[in-house]
Amino acid sequence: MKNELKNIKEYFNQLAIKRKNKTLNRYYWNEITRYIEYFTHEYDSVLEIGCGSGDLIANIKGKHKTGIDFSEEQIKWAKEKYGHYSNIEFLVMDANNLNLNQKYDLIIISNVIGFLEDIQKVFEQLHKVAHPRTKIIVQYYNSFWEPFIKLAEFIGIKKKTPIQNWLTSDDVNNLLYISGFEVYRNTRQMLFPIYIPLISELLNRYIAKLPIIRYFNLNHYSFARPLPCNTCEEYSVSVVIPARNESGNIENAILRMPRLGKHTEIIFVEGNSTDDTWEKIIDVSNKYKHQWDIKYFKQPGKGKADAVREGFKHATGDILMILDADLTVPPEDLPKFYNAIASNKGDFINGTRLVYPMEKQAMRFLNYLGNQFFSWLFSFLLEQKFNDTLCGTKVLFKKDYEKLIKNREYFGDFDPFGDFDLLFGAHKLNLKIVEVPIKYRERVYGTTNISRFKHGWILLKMCVFASRKCKFI
Repeated sequence: MKNELKNIKEYFNQLAIKRKNKTLNRYYWNEITRYIEYFTHEYDSVLEIGCGSGDLIANIKGKHKTGIDFSEEQIKWAKEKYGHYSNIEFLVMDANNLNLNQKYDLIIISNVIGFLEDIQKVFEQLHKVAHPRTKIIVQYYNSFWEPFIKLAEFIGIKKKTPIQNWLTSDDVNNLLYISGFEVYRNTRQMLFPIYIPLISELLNRYIAKLPIIRYFNLNHYSFARPLPCNTCEEYSVSVVIPARNESGNIENAILRMPRLGKHTEIIFVEGNSTDDTWEKIIDVSNKYKHQWDIKYFKQPGKGKADAVREGFKHATGDILMILDADLTVPPEDLPKFYNAIASNKGDFINGTRLVYPMEKQAMRFLNYLGNQFFSWLFSFLLEQKFNDTLCGTKVLFKKDYEKLIKNREYFGDFDPFGDFDLLFGAHKLNLKIVEVPIKYRERVYGTTNISRFKHGWILLKMCVFASRKCKFI
């Protein structure tokens, strides 16, 4: 076994000395970098294990980046090419014994696990450099392609490599789990690893993303994070209640509100009502001001998204929650959302109304069909199962929302409702999205502000637009 490891190390040293790494198949490596770069951000600290000559980590975003490799020659080459970058350091280090005095926001392991003697041992080492919200991206070959890659090596199209591990996604996911990590997303990319103008882009950007065909893609990705603890840290909470023509529900929102975390702040945002909602908010806020921390504002623009953003702008809590003023999602269910995010079960908590049976008049039949359709569409676009994308109750950390604002220009300000803006933004931030089922109730006051056909058409156009930004990239 020692001889095998020595041979692998010598193989990579020779690649560096001969400067042959990632040259003939530049397109393949660039596509990996481009995909991983989508999930990186300027404010992240990044560690790449098995960085080789540094091409990937040098071409992704990050405020501080560290690349390690056990090959002295690869690190030497990386320093020659990228040593002048002030935010990158390259270190000779064995992944079996990490010795770094830092916790990283993102850890990347790309085209490495095939050469590891003990993959579980390396995964367990990641705890040394991971904090509770660290994200890990593991990229590896689809085992289906093993005979084709061996054939490519035999005829000289691909550089011959030492013996590799060929693992399925289930194998990798299980190894991460027993090492103390949970996988929250699996994706498959690249159907055609050779560059041919127009053909390669058509195959890899569009055809490769289609159902069934995607199972034949060359590269698999497992997205993981440390397993959550069973204890909840105490956080402060801001509950934002957008309200338009909801006068009859305002006081019940206060009366039925549970205490959340170490402090609960309630923020009403009134949205151009034609009834006395604004006056009711003021009266109720004054009535209960000694019992609750209540704020209230008029939204500057139109639409629920604008109201939510106005409320979030004034929120002071660690955790931000949305509660629709129609109270069809019961305020009594908010502790479920708090417990899920406070115990690190997820980074973004999305309510779902389509698991439990709902009250008879809670949702019209066409609305139900529309919700089912958009749930399927989102599951396809974001490669994660969604039961309900349009439930008004969504929860995230304020610090993540502040990052989402910075990334909003990537998708554009296109969502008048706010649901898709938050979900697409959470995906771009590489957050783990978790759904919490709730019992959906009938309205006891007022009528819905949603127009089935008009708003459904807007939602469909938003999905088509966003597909070019998060799926067919």
